[in-house]
Amino acid sequence: MIELNRLTKTYPSYTESVHALRDISLHIRPGEIISITGPSGSGKSTLFNILGCLDQPTSGTYQLDGKLINFASESTLAQIRNKHIGLVFQNSNLLPDMTILDNVLLPLRYGNDKGEANAKALEVLQIMTLRDKLSSYPMQLSPTDQQRTALARALVNQPSVLLADEPTGNLDSSSSKVILATLQQLNEELGVTVLIATHNQEVAICTRRVINIQDGVLVNDKVVIQTRLERSS
Repeated sequence: MIELNRLTKTYPSYTESVHALRDISLHIRPGEIISITGPSGSGKSTLFNILGCLDQPTSGTYQLDGKLINFASESTLAQIRNKHIGLVFQNSNLLPDMTILDNVLLPLRYGNDKGEANAKALEVLQIMTLRDKLSSYPMQLSPTDQQRTALARALVNQPSVLLADEPTGNLDSSSSKVILATLQQLNEELGVTVLIATHNQEVAICTRRVINIQDGVLVNDKVVIQTRLERSS
C-alpha cells in the first residue's frame, strides 16, 4: 500500500536549512487504521502533505500501490490525488455557494457521465446519513455534518487511502466522537485504509496503530488497544 524509505524534507532558509522530516521509513498495509501523532511543528503535517501528493520529498522514496511517486509531474500528482487519495482537513473546505450534493460531486467532474456520478455521490451520502440534506448548503449544516460531507467527498472516488489531518480539531467532544466512529466504520465495513494526523491522544487511541513523530524523526511506532466508538446517526 504505502512504502516510505528514508524520506526527508528540507526547506532552505537564509541561515541554515530546516529539516522538517529526517529519514522516515514506514510500511502501511491495506486496511489499516493509523494515527500519526506529534506536537505542532513535529513534521506530521509535512508528512501528510507528501502522502497526499501535495508536496514532494527532498530525498528518499514514496511508493503508493507499488507506484513510485517521487518526481511525478504536477498533472500526474493531481490525477493520483483525484483517483487514489481521499483528503480531509480540520476545516471541511466545502464550497459555500454549492449544495451538499454538488460539493460531493466535485471529484467526479471528469470522466463520469452525470447519471453515474450522481449514483456514486448518493451512495456515499447515504453512508454518511446525509441523504436528507442533498439540497442544503454548508452553512445550513452542523459542524459534524459539514465534516461528514467532507468525508463523503473524499470517499466518492473510492480512494486507496483516506488521509484525515486533524479531522476533529474544530469540533466539540461529542461531535469528535461521531466523526471518529465514522472513520472506524469506514475502515471496518468498507476496508478503507485510514491515516489520521493528530496531536490529541484521545483521538490516537481510536486507531489500532500509533506512529509518533518528534522534530521530524519517527520516534515510536506501536500497536495499541483500540478504543471502539459507537456511531450515532
